[in-house]
Amino acid sequence: MADHPSAPAPDLRRMFALALGAVGIVYGDIGTSPLYTLKECFGAGGGVGVTPDNVLGILSLIFWAILLVVTLKYVTFVMRADNRGEGGILALLALTVPKDGVAGGKLMLALGLFGAALFYGDGMITPAISVLSAIEGLQVASPQFEAVVLPLTIAVLFGLFTIQKHGTGAVGAWFGPITLVWFAALGAFGGAEILHNPGVLAALDPRYGARFLAADGLRAFHVLGSVVLAVTGGEALYADMGHFGRTPIKLAWYGAAMPALLLNYFGQGALILSDPDALTNPFYLLVPGWALYPMIGLATAATVIASQAVISGVFSITRQAVQLGFLPRLGIDHTSDEEQGQIYIPAANWGLLAAVLALVVGFRTSSSLAAAYGIAVTGTMAITSVLALMAARRLWGWPSPLCFVLGIALLTMDLSFLGANLLKIPEGGWVPLAVGFAMFMVMTTWARGRAALSHRLSAESMPLDTFLANPPQVIRVPGTAVFMTGNADTVPLALLHNLKHNKALHQRVVFLRVVTEDVPRVAARDRLVVEGLADGFYRITLRYGFFQDPDIPKALRLSKAFGLEFEMMATSFFVGHDVIVPAADHAALPWWRMNLFMVLSRFSARATDFFRIPSNRVVELGAQVVL
Repeated sequence: MADHPSAPAPDLRRMFALALGAVGIVYGDIGTSPLYTLKECFGAGGGVGVTPDNVLGILSLIFWAILLVVTLKYVTFVMRADNRGEGGILALLALTVPKDGVAGGKLMLALGLFGAALFYGDGMITPAISVLSAIEGLQVASPQFEAVVLPLTIAVLFGLFTIQKHGTGAVGAWFGPITLVWFAALGAFGGAEILHNPGVLAALDPRYGARFLAADGLRAFHVLGSVVLAVTGGEALYADMGHFGRTPIKLAWYGAAMPALLLNYFGQGALILSDPDALTNPFYLLVPGWALYPMIGLATAATVIASQAVISGVFSITRQAVQLGFLPRLGIDHTSDEEQGQIYIPAANWGLLAAVLALVVGFRTSSSLAAAYGIAVTGTMAITSVLALMAARRLWGWPSPLCFVLGIALLTMDLSFLGANLLKIPEGGWVPLAVGFAMFMVMTTWARGRAALSHRLSAESMPLDTFLANPPQVIRVPGTAVFMTGNADTVPLALLHNLKHNKALHQRVVFLRVVTEDVPRVAARDRLVVEGLADGFYRITLRYGFFQDPDIPKALRLSKAFGLEFEMMATSFFVGHDVIVPAADHAALPWWRMNLFMVLSRFSARATDFFRIPSNRVVELGAQVVL
């Protein structure tokens, strides 16, 4: 009989390939949580006694946190709120924030921005605590290795950040298989210990968790701040949805990540029930002696992968913030000609490395870092819940009573975790909180500063209709002049300055505006709009999504379909270079925002580099702007 493969087979193969990739990228962070979570739960609030009721109570809290936060909230609910297939808090913000004139718009915008800012705090701590906790396994093998843990951690982290400029394509192919082996090891070692003490499975009963919370409310509240470590990385499910799709991420969760994590946590609990002294490091003491060193190596690889996922997430959210106008233009390098998502941002990379190394040197142990972990994660989780509920009501049309009940349930859970982590502020929780507030101030200052600058430039400029009705009678020289503008209805100041100094215009003058839409991507067919304004004058609007990087020469080639062709060697791009001077009185911004905005402006990448305009075709015209 001839072999006729069924049509769905290629789709199934692709689905499983995507699921394998999701195992490595999406679940790298949450997959390394067993290294430290259970140990930190017993150390919370000054220490929890190792009794059967406490062990089963904490395990029950971990189990139900994973089930409710990751499985029900993210996998089942939040992942429905996709912005044309893309996820993440900025994509959700662009999807749900009310437009001008709708009540609550500014509040929701500020809330979403603060959630994005908190992600940077998470991005600092995840590589530090993950790699440090993995290498601390050497101390379990022999106390003599204690002196090398810190230097080795620094070396691994420095190497990880150094290779970022080369891209992750080649290494990324190994992420899925390595993490799959990691999850298999987690499940195997945990499952083997459960067989020795199956009574630990009683913790599946939520009453154990409830009794633990009721027995000592204050201490149990401290423990909740450590229980949340079991679900860190849950936000990655949503953020990476655009890379893999909803179905492969769900398949990877139910088929690999969740079973392995639960088996390992319950295995650690069974070990502690049998030997309370194992609490010193239940993860590595769960591993047989013959497998300890291989497991340390595998754990280090897994934490590097988890760190890579967070670093890539920082690059991604930074690019989105730049495109949406919340951060200055930054140099963005593409490390792959095929995958547009693989980018490298030098400023973000080296700034993040400096912060990570400072945390490692300052806190020195994973237990100390655990105190700083959680606030950023739980803050972002709570804000995501609010925005997703807005999507459910406004975009999906869910009934208000249903959204209200769901909101009460989600926010009770999220705010409980957040409140418990706020208790960690004196012990180190202030670090991600400070980073979040700093990034929030940077993003809001840049957005306000750009809006104030645009308003001032518009006030000083000439209406385009007035200019075209009475064009200046000057010499028209051969060639094309492209004037970059942010306002389609006014004459670019660069053109007025050119007229003032050169007393000439090109035969063909193009006003070019680049617009970033509140969608991830704009199709090439919708990229460009050409309008003929007057004799030799044109207006072109280029539209991009916030996941896309503008490439003006490439986009202008599309204008041929509109009867307008560009020869780059006969085209000059005129770009204004504004030097901001604060007004002596009544400045547009408070003094501290004005000074911050001026600093950020100096660090902003040149427009020509950001828009990929050939430098030998650019004319920059500077002017002072009193703001």
